[in-house]
Amino acid sequence: MELRHLRSFVVLAEERHFGRAAARLHIAQPALSQQLQQLEREVGVRLVDRSTRRVELTEAGRLLEGRAHEVLGTVARAVDELALLAAGRLGRVTVGLVGTATYDVLPRLAHEARRHLPEVDLDLRGEVLAPRLLADVQSGVLDLAVLRPGPGAAAPDLVVETLRREPLVALLPAAHPRAGQAEVALADLADEPFVVHPSGARSTMHARVLEACARAGFRPRELREVAETATLAVVVAAGDGVALVPASVQALRLDGVVPLPLAPGPEGPECVDLALARRPDASPATLQVARLLRELLDA
Repeated sequence: MELRHLRSFVVLAEERHFGRAAARLHIAQPALSQQLQQLEREVGVRLVDRSTRRVELTEAGRLLEGRAHEVLGTVARAVDELALLAAGRLGRVTVGLVGTATYDVLPRLAHEARRHLPEVDLDLRGEVLAPRLLADVQSGVLDLAVLRPGPGAAAPDLVVETLRREPLVALLPAAHPRAGQAEVALADLADEPFVVHPSGARSTMHARVLEACARAGFRPRELREVAETATLAVVVAAGDGVALVPASVQALRLDGVVPLPLAPGPEGPECVDLALARRPDASPATLQVARLLRELLDA
């Protein structure tokens, strides 16, 4: 059964007149009659009563008219959805975010996606370590990953682009003697225990913090590792150490901690990149979310 035959039949059922129906369909009246005959042969019943000047539907014709509207409506919706899918305006996109970007980027992305990509089903997963993010993008568990790139997070088979570069800040307990300063030199924290993200391949921030301390002329006398950024801030608030974190972590706004800008060292300010990773064959919806992320962080 051809869709064009169903469309022609629906118009004929609405007009109840071959001439008017043929004019609406922009075809000749004999062609419309042939289409109706073909449709009747396919379904095996008579659909219209031609015995009067006005075309009347048979009982089978009335039944088919209702079903034809349903079929054509379903097809039209499918065509619209396929167009949205091809344009990246429809689909499901799973985004993972490293802990230090969870509190700043995740809520803003969720808000902007609702505004600009309302038909995209966005699954946001925060507080994930960078190496795990890359592995999940490679395996297809994630479509996009927002992460801190580093030597332990190489992914030559992925497209990785820098979204922004942001300074590191010192996170101090509110009762710390230097908490009231406008800024703090990293070297002034040399005797403090440092609360850091996991070492080795589990996190890129661990090595980044040690590199910054080395440039300031010291290695922390004690390292206290925690898995999540929120936990790191809580440990600092409890007075169990200080931390170096990207400035965006200030969006967490926990009581008991004070973020202080770092005084520039001899090699300039300590900064860290935030990057976006995806597979080369990313879906149109994934590319639209990636574009939205770039615009969000450029603003």
